[in-house]
Amino acid sequence: MKTNWIFLVIAVLFLAGCGNKTKKTVNNDRVVDGTRIIHFSGYDWRVGNSKDNRQGPGPNYFSDSKENVWLDDGGNLHLKITHRDGRWNCAKISLLESHGYGTYIFHVASRVDGFDKNVVGGLFTYANDTSEIDIEFSKWAKDTTEDSQFVIQPGWNPGNHYRYFLDQTGEQSTHWFNWQPDSVVFASYQGNVGDNPPANQLMAQWTYTGVDNPKPGKEAAKINLWLYRGNPPTDGKEVEMVLSGFEFRK
Repeated sequence: MKTNWIFLVIAVLFLAGCGNKTKKTVNNDRVVDGTRIIHFSGYDWRVGNSKDNRQGPGPNYFSDSKENVWLDDGGNLHLKITHRDGRWNCAKISLLESHGYGTYIFHVASRVDGFDKNVVGGLFTYANDTSEIDIEFSKWAKDTTEDSQFVIQPGWNPGNHYRYFLDQTGEQSTHWFNWQPDSVVFASYQGNVGDNPPANQLMAQWTYTGVDNPKPGKEAAKINLWLYRGNPPTDGKEVEMVLSGFEFRK
């Protein structure tokens, strides 16, 4: 069983491609029909904006301001929870294309293991609340608990989530899931890794083979940074999450 597991992990990493193929492109930030679009890592993403209404997750206020979502000169994506005019504003983006089965790889360039207990960072695909695959960084308002999880929604169903500690040693980390008809394989690694990362950089891994594996359809990859139940950070500080790249591999 252990041998089969190691083989599966190596096979999935092979599907992810050789080396780090993260695309860096110039920022062609634009507005289309009132919606802000950014071009991150070779893909177009819609920036979420709830205006003066709270919306999920949370619920929270989500802002498309460049104070909340922006690309730096190196092509890195910044998502930030800010406090302006007495209101906490969160950040989320959604890929314009739907890709279906394959490997979704997120290269994170900031520490996400030290978030305030009310903060949630999400890397995921979403079609609806019961058709969703998540990698999430959060303590869910608890003082003593793991800071991360892999989830197949509905997450409350038995066997649909796996909690773990990130225990990062540096700013960079890589997180992915390989979504196939019969399974979803998750992994989190130290560093900005590509194909065949060293075993000692593995932080967590999990394979899901249950009945709630979503079917492809109208799902899209998404990245968000938000507040659990809309409650502000307990330390009152703004929060930022940075990604250096996103990859999709069939």
